[in-house]
Amino acid sequence: MKVLNLRCADEHGFEGWFASEDDFSAQLASGAIACPLCGSKTIERLPSAPRIQVSRHAAPVPEAAQGVPVTLQSQWLRAVRHVMETTEDVGERFVEEARRIHYGEVEERGIRGRASREDADALREEGIEVMALPLPDALKGPVQ
Repeated sequence: MKVLNLRCADEHGFEGWFASEDDFSAQLASGAIACPLCGSKTIERLPSAPRIQVSRHAAPVPEAAQGVPVTLQSQWLRAVRHVMETTEDVGERFVEEARRIHYGEVEERGIRGRASREDADALREEGIEVMALPLPDALKGPVQ
């Protein structure tokens, strides 16, 4: 398994895991690699140090000690993925469904969807908490 440091044209850094160098090259050439933040397929490989595990019984090394900084970008991406995994996408029905939950017409649950700024403001005026969360194009499909 090869773990490579990659960067898109918008300077977003991320890791890619590949079976081999040939696997990476083939995926890059076919456009199968996309930035998890913006979906850009213009990707470059960055220099990286190899990871060597001397014992399969060794304790795992914390991320910070591996030289992998926990960046604001990676924290934001984790938060977005958490929201995607723990909420139901109700799409264009968001405003209607938020009201139904608020007024006890349906069981309370976490939802996400689309609402205009005006609709979101109207929900807030009714005491319904809503928050805008911009999603990167790469996360609008299935969460990996």
